[in-house]
Amino acid sequence: MAAVTVADNVSMVRPSQLLYPQREPALPRPAATVLLLRDGPEGLELLMTRRSATASFAPGAYVFPGGAIDAADAQIHALARRRPTQGDLHLTQAIAAIRESFEELGVLLARHGDGRPVSAQDITSLDRHQPFAQQCRERGLHLCADQVFVLAHWITDRDLPRRFDVPFLVARMPDGQVPVADESEQFEPVWVRPADALERHKAGTFFMIFPTIRTLERLERFANVDDVLAACAGERPLWTSCPRAGLQSGAEVRYMEHEMPYGELALTSPDGQIVHHLDWRNDQPVPLLKNLQRLTASNAGVMTGPGTNSYIVGDPDTGYAVIDPGPDDTQHLERLWRATGGDIRMIVCTHSHPDHSPGARPLQALCETRPPVLGLPSAPTARPASDFQPDQSLDDGQTLVLSGAGATHSLRVIHTPGHAANHLCLVLLEDGLLLSGDHILNGSTTVVDPPDGDMTAYLDSLDTLGAACTGHGIEFILPAHGHVLGFASQAIGHLKAHRLKREAKVMAAMQVRPQGTMDDWVELAYDDVPPRMWPVARRSLLAHVQRIEALGLSP
Repeated sequence: MAAVTVADNVSMVRPSQLLYPQREPALPRPAATVLLLRDGPEGLELLMTRRSATASFAPGAYVFPGGAIDAADAQIHALARRRPTQGDLHLTQAIAAIRESFEELGVLLARHGDGRPVSAQDITSLDRHQPFAQQCRERGLHLCADQVFVLAHWITDRDLPRRFDVPFLVARMPDGQVPVADESEQFEPVWVRPADALERHKAGTFFMIFPTIRTLERLERFANVDDVLAACAGERPLWTSCPRAGLQSGAEVRYMEHEMPYGELALTSPDGQIVHHLDWRNDQPVPLLKNLQRLTASNAGVMTGPGTNSYIVGDPDTGYAVIDPGPDDTQHLERLWRATGGDIRMIVCTHSHPDHSPGARPLQALCETRPPVLGLPSAPTARPASDFQPDQSLDDGQTLVLSGAGATHSLRVIHTPGHAANHLCLVLLEDGLLLSGDHILNGSTTVVDPPDGDMTAYLDSLDTLGAACTGHGIEFILPAHGHVLGFASQAIGHLKAHRLKREAKVMAAMQVRPQGTMDDWVELAYDDVPPRMWPVARRSLLAHVQRIEALGLSP
């Protein structure tokens, strides 16, 4: 459960190219939430309550106790026990969570000065509606902030009018205490296993909001309270997220940073408004920016995902460039032609595979003024179905320019062999966008298929693209398959790490079975991949084996 960094995408996208007027999201208010845990007969259980139906935030939802941090919470550190590694901010958050769990549920994480736990009589003597710290001080109680740990960090979605910056904390439920809801803000306290809460929510009987759902999904893997507390011992959240929302099948959907549609929502609606439709469309282009559209071909499949993305760059004043016209599909090509009003100035193929370049010549023929077909010719290593000869061969570092009426859209060419010998990527310079072809996909890793594919070249090209992201301020990647990717440099780093991790598994398989065949090695090196995908995985396996042997690393 790796930590995820959250930040607003620092994008070079020109404000003039954004599809919607932007507005400043509401500022998040500091808050704290605590998950009280216990070991039940069937495993880990959490204490949840139902919010008032008239609450201003998440009315009627089942939640964990918590609320806004008060100024007083930061002023009573002396009342709390703390760990040596527990910073002031985390201590304040823990104090707020302890106070809220008492005010809402009558649960008190505190001890007497001599170490004795609080009794039911101690709790009864406290008034939930009077100043909390003063009452604890008068009774000589010390708050057990040292027993409260950080699990996660959530920042409320940008589209909501009330937002909170809130750690999700965890603590063991004190022995002998029984939660009693205040019957004002919270109702119906219930102990529930994460899996049961999720199942009841799915059935429509236990409404929860997005952060609660995602938190429970991640807690499903823990067997008991000790496991959760051990995972949180590092004083850092296991994940951090400020989700984004879009529309799918007519309904709102929300995603965290690591999920596939997140980058596309950040590109199309940086301020978080729920305006972008994530449904895959083959019948018409999907606007991503004013100068950028995506039309997905009707060739969905195991190797192509939702289909091949053709990108249209430009505007009526500059004319258009079509990137990857896709297969020779008459309807798809006619839609590209109509979307550009026939004013196509250039057709660029990132590489010559059958789902990318065959549509180039038929699309060219549709245009009254025949635009040049640009790219790199296929190498002798290419398969017959990938034979390709452009009208003009592109040079590494060459810039293609669309201009008119004061507007300019410039595409910088980057030669990126690896997936194919003639693969190239494009950077839309003015907006800091990388069109990655098949070198980087969203949702899967690309196949590197020798002899035209080469694993060392592929990894070197990832380094080249990483440097381009730094040099050009690129934050978004537009792949030929899948939604837009955000956090470009991070995505490239994760992809390279994944490839090297896979290579280590290949080497281990070769060591375990030194006389083995590709079929022997694939079941070991790709044991996390469904066997039905092993025939495809064998292609990249071969590329890894060739690289291992070339580096002299084979057993």
